Amino acid sequence: MIDPRRLRVLRALADHGTVTAAAAALHLTPSAVSQQLAALESEAGHPLLRRYGRRVSLTPAGELLVAHAHVVAAELERAQATLDALADGSAGRVAVAAFASAITQVVAPALAALRERSIDLSVRDAEGHESVRLLLDGEIDVAITEEHRTTERFTCFPLYTEPFDVVLPPGHPLTGPVDLAALADEDWVVTLPGNPLRDVVEMACAQAGFAPRIRHTSDDFRAIEALVAAGAGVALAPRNAIAGVPVAGVAPLRRVVAAVRRGSEEHPLVQTVLGELQRAAG
Repeated sequence: MIDPRRLRVLRALADHGTVTAAAAALHLTPSAVSQQLAALESEAGHPLLRRYGRRVSLTPAGELLVAHAHVVAAELERAQATLDALADGSAGRVAVAAFASAITQVVAPALAALRERSIDLSVRDAEGHESVRLLLDGEIDVAITEEHRTTERFTCFPLYTEPFDVVLPPGHPLTGPVDLAALADEDWVVTLPGNPLRDVVEMACAQAGFAPRIRHTSDDFRAIEALVAAGAGVALAPRNAIAGVPVAGVAPLRRVVAAVRRGSEEHPLVQTVLGELQRAAG
């Protein structure tokens, strides 16, 4: 019989890629994680990992078991939600992670209304890709992120959509709606690799017929705005993050969602928080 507690360890390994990183996410020692995985292999009756010195990867049996582990985890979330609903679950704490402009636009307005309903909202500033990791690791209950950063392990609720604008340095000759192709010879300030907004910028530039000449990087939009203002380059940023000028034609969009672990959307506290976030988003 497979111990479902060990499936959580296998999922953490699949999410983080190494025993050391999985141990850190689970607040265990690497030795304890290795022991749990060895015990799980014995229970499963199949090798689950390929070992290359200190590195490991999942075997086909390991990947299959991870897929089942996701289903088990979702059912356990539903079971907890059902039990909490049975016990009323009308008050308590919910942890939310969101990027800065989403905190301003939807989280802060929702916080006051939730406080009146005896719900303590714990807010953490995190970019979309970071909030997804926190949600996977069980450190938060709701992640506000970009739609394309979510996975089948989440249930997503749409909040709002915002266009990207072009951010130009003072005195730049272009004004009004800007054709991105006109910025092909500019230096660019973009977010760091791994940030989904960088993917949006690079895709938008590719559709305009060029690859951006990236000179500076930051995940902090205040820093991006300051670099552009100093003449370091141009940028493309969500409208709520930095005030810019519109893109000519069809602008890239950021579709913002509230993501929860699949099954937990039935938790009464989570349902209430999601409802207030959607109301705040309008």
